[in-house]
Amino acid sequence: MSALTVLGLASLGSIGAMAGAAGIAAAPSRWHERLLPLLLAYSAGSMLATAFLGMLPRAYQSLNPLAAGFTILAGIGLMLLIERFSHWHHCHADDCSERTQRGRLILYGDAFHNFVDGIVIAAAFLTSPTVGVAATLAVIAHEVPQEMGDYAVLVSSGLGRWQALGWNLLSASTTLPGALLGYWLLDEARAIIPYALALSAASFLYIAFGDLLPRIHQAAGKNARNRNEQYAMLILGMATIALIRVHHA
Repeated sequence: MSALTVLGLASLGSIGAMAGAAGIAAAPSRWHERLLPLLLAYSAGSMLATAFLGMLPRAYQSLNPLAAGFTILAGIGLMLLIERFSHWHHCHADDCSERTQRGRLILYGDAFHNFVDGIVIAAAFLTSPTVGVAATLAVIAHEVPQEMGDYAVLVSSGLGRWQALGWNLLSASTTLPGALLGYWLLDEARAIIPYALALSAASFLYIAFGDLLPRIHQAAGKNARNRNEQYAMLILGMATIALIRVHHA
């Protein structure tokens, strides 16, 4: 299995994962106001499920529990420092919105996650082509809903539709260096995976609990229909990732 083949199939995983976000970006503008709160709720659910059902179990399986816990705490502290530094560096007025900084955070977390996906794809293909194809399809399956939710967060942070799609595509492209690292330095790359997963989980939890859930609660207000719809989308986001995890366990 050549490095070019592994790189090409990792690219396919990134492109496939962006299909849902691209479809939303191409949708008529009048749909966005209605879809955005629902997608934010879906994103929160899928991020929480990805962290609790995928990243954290794998991290704790490979690391000493104390090391995993410290890595997660360090990741949360790192996200806070990045947010505070970014806010201080880019904002010089009292009315500067922190939403843009939260949009940057989701890019950092998703870049970590996609980097790990690249390592996983390379390791699978070096095991066998059949296992590699299955791993690539699994990456596409769990990343499509995640990228759709990430796109919604970026748009709500103030980015334009195509600008958000472009930044999302950039974060998705970290699958490629992950695949190359996994191909050329497989033994060393395997040691990185649990730490990268723990850091990615920390970023997802920080964003979901610190930003998305409060905003969803505030956006719904006292409208019972809005609350019910957003809660349903939150559960749907969790269920989507849970079903994928069960299917590929």
